[in-house]
Amino acid sequence: MKYLLFGTGDYYERYKKWFEPENIVALLDNSPLKQGTFIDGIQVLPPEKGIEKPFDIIVILSFYVKEMKQQLLQLGVLEDKICHFYGLRQRVYQKDKKKPILYYGNAKQRMVKGEKNYILLLSHDLNYGGPALALYYAAKMLIKHGYHVVVASMIDGPLRRNMLLDDIPVVVDVNLQIETMNDAKWMDHFSCIICNTINFYVFLSDRNTKIPVLWWLHDSEFFYGGVDRELIRRISQERLCVASVGPVPEKAIKKFLPNISVKRLLYGVERNIGSIEKETRAYQRKNVCFVTIGYIETRKGQDILVEAIQNLSFEERKKAEFYFVGQNTSNMAQQIIQLEIPEIKVTGTKNREEIHRLLEQADVLICPSREDPMPTVAVEAMMHRVPCILSDAVGTAEFIHDKKNGLLFESENKKELAEKIRWCINHKEELSQMGLDAEQVYYQYFSMDVFERNLLEIVTKLCPINCKE
Repeated sequence: MKYLLFGTGDYYERYKKWFEPENIVALLDNSPLKQGTFIDGIQVLPPEKGIEKPFDIIVILSFYVKEMKQQLLQLGVLEDKICHFYGLRQRVYQKDKKKPILYYGNAKQRMVKGEKNYILLLSHDLNYGGPALALYYAAKMLIKHGYHVVVASMIDGPLRRNMLLDDIPVVVDVNLQIETMNDAKWMDHFSCIICNTINFYVFLSDRNTKIPVLWWLHDSEFFYGGVDRELIRRISQERLCVASVGPVPEKAIKKFLPNISVKRLLYGVERNIGSIEKETRAYQRKNVCFVTIGYIETRKGQDILVEAIQNLSFEERKKAEFYFVGQNTSNMAQQIIQLEIPEIKVTGTKNREEIHRLLEQADVLICPSREDPMPTVAVEAMMHRVPCILSDAVGTAEFIHDKKNGLLFESENKKELAEKIRWCINHKEELSQMGLDAEQVYYQYFSMDVFERNLLEIVTKLCPINCKE
């Protein structure tokens, strides 16, 4: 089988291990900066050039599957020659050729058949993204209440270190990228499984129904682009509890499973506050400091924010500074940098400590996303008494009352976003009180106490403590 792999970013790095190099004809990418280069010794070509080579299948290694698939179809590629990484199981999975499983902490000792109150928490990665952090906090909560936990992930990452420091055993099993639950026999003895995100729909499509499962969804409709409708409908709802971090993921899953019952389970964020007095922060410098944090891409809407900034007058822009925090290598990030707008600073990525320090200094957080289920950074901002300007396509918007504890604008409406930014510049003295009101949203809905109560309400029904079979 000869493959063209379309996409050379994060998901290429995650899934390239399933392909023998000699079977990869070429890599495809739309970025002119990558075309003509070599990655892992394989040439990167524009799609229109790559499809001229002999191949059997093009595998899309991106969540922008709709756009990329449409591009290929317009180039004349037959639909049955296009595959998404969600469909890799049927093409590359072989039971006798599994990848090695890595165990950390005392994970192997926890693999003891017959133990009770053992909960397995499954993550698609161990990076510092919202879903993985939420699962990490959930693991700590469950340990506190007498459960034994193991965290397993498809992909390793820096969050593993935090877990091991908290005595949470970790398993890294890349086979979970393409396996079903019934393939992964090592987890058959757990009392309950909690799995995060739509990434586990293939895993759940053939499950051991003797084990109760909490499927905790954090995903907007965007992440369902490569989902096989027939496969997701095979998921047994026996001993299955589906929970969502808000209305956006619930709406997305119900487009595929309209009759499924979905509970609400908001995540919790650990309080991390420095010593800066927020009540005086806005008066300590001349300019209002706006920050936006997230991968710089179309879905996150930083281009809308740039246009809104350009709608401000010269005098208004002189009173503000805008920090764009996120990968500065994306096409959109490079385009923003090339505009050379003096008020905009593209910083690149930041670690968790740096993000908290930045929020301590910020006056306003902006989430201009075209869709965003429940961004952790918005909750962290409110925890730091930083009011947010949110698109109404952001799940967190349901907790915001305009000009009371934050500001709202219609998604993609650059003029309305400019008005909200302008209001902040002209009402600088009101931002501190707005930040205090925003902090109450954190306490009421996203504090660890609230999360603990809501999580245990669900888990104890699936797996009562000291349960007996």
